[in-house]
Amino acid sequence: MTTLLHPALRDCRRLFLRDYEVNINIGVHEFEKQGEQRVLINVELFVPLGLSTPQADELHEVLDYDFMRRSIAERVSLGHIHLQETLCDDVLALMLAHPKVRAARVSTEKPDVYPDCDAVGVEVFGLKESKA
Repeated sequence: MTTLLHPALRDCRRLFLRDYEVNINIGVHEFEKQGEQRVLINVELFVPLGLSTPQADELHEVLDYDFMRRSIAERVSLGHIHLQETLCDDVLALMLAHPKVRAARVSTEKPDVYPDCDAVGVEVFGLKESKA
């Protein structure tokens, strides 16, 4: 967990969505444009403890996990995506747009591309600029 060693994240809680499976139209090759492919999406959000430590054990005091799933579902519903890099960058931007999120890591994996490996994928990390 080397990301948590970054000084800007020391006071953060890490929330995650692991192996969220979506079937989407993604790819640059003609055969990839003929149908959907299985993609696994992983998201880690880093939220300051001051914005995510509940006092009354109420959902509104924290970042709701549904935000991650809903944001991804809305993005992939927009139509064909050529590159995993585009998907990762778009999801990262959506995650960083949330006012409570200080940083995020997003990865995508296509597990069915090659028979001799688990997956091919992309990962991206973003950290909001400090306001200091």
